[in-house]
Amino acid sequence: MTLPRIVNIVEVGPRDGLQNEGKQVPADIKLELIRRLADAGHSHIEATSFVSPKWIPQMADAADVMAGITDIKSASFSVLTPNLRGFENALAAGATEIEIFGAASETFSQKNINCSIAESLAKFGEVAEAAKANNIKIRGSVSCSMGCPYEGDIAIDKVVEVTKALYDMGCHEVAISDTIGVGTPEKVKAVIEAVKKEVPVDALAVHFHDTYGQALANIYAALECGISTIDSSVAGLGGCPYAKGAAGNVATDDVVYMLNGMSIETGIDLDKLVDAGHYIMNYLGRAPSSKVSLAALLNK
Repeated sequence: MTLPRIVNIVEVGPRDGLQNEGKQVPADIKLELIRRLADAGHSHIEATSFVSPKWIPQMADAADVMAGITDIKSASFSVLTPNLRGFENALAAGATEIEIFGAASETFSQKNINCSIAESLAKFGEVAEAAKANNIKIRGSVSCSMGCPYEGDIAIDKVVEVTKALYDMGCHEVAISDTIGVGTPEKVKAVIEAVKKEVPVDALAVHFHDTYGQALANIYAALECGISTIDSSVAGLGGCPYAKGAAGNVATDDVVYMLNGMSIETGIDLDKLVDAGHYIMNYLGRAPSSKVSLAALLNK
């Protein structure tokens, strides 16, 4: 199959990567990370999340983070907004793109955002309407697309249903997300090919966790299906507070190394990216999970 010549990387480290960290990361550290990622060539960075600090304390400084990136013109920034209150706070902070996140699993939806899939889509519809009224771009994500920590296998029809619902309500792009990293290449292909029948492939992205070491193989399978946008997290930061055992997101460092080897353009400077990963991992006091980042440390 013909692989894309250019791939867009959506860097999720500052938000999805840090949200589950037990050690509080102050806004100035997050801002320095974002600046380093932008300097490495990232054009789209998931900056923060406007959620209740009661549930995600790490994101309590969302407005401060947004205020600190207004001078960065080389990248666009998206923020997570689970409800109208979150959207209003994001709008007041100057957000130009929001993200809404549904789930293909009823149980995960209840655990993650305390409502059913149908109820969540109704809430997201309200957020989407408010965003469109304010000329704010909308991105979507479908959690547990390859499997659920509570329900196990998820019917592909359900992934298609939720993805199409998000696209129909105005999401310019929807990320098919393997929240707990259980997917394998054949499952990825089956899901994407089914979704492509209802949603244009250029409006789809993938978001893989690497719990079982399948993320890079799954990304390759997605590329073969025509996907050209990939979510990833510097140094492999991440996890999910509502998905027990979920390892970090696939490492941006590893993704870019693989794509470089395939002569696929990303616009990202790998050396600067690795340095950004070392910066945040040094602050957190542990080694990166990225194989490329670890190799760079060994070869210094």
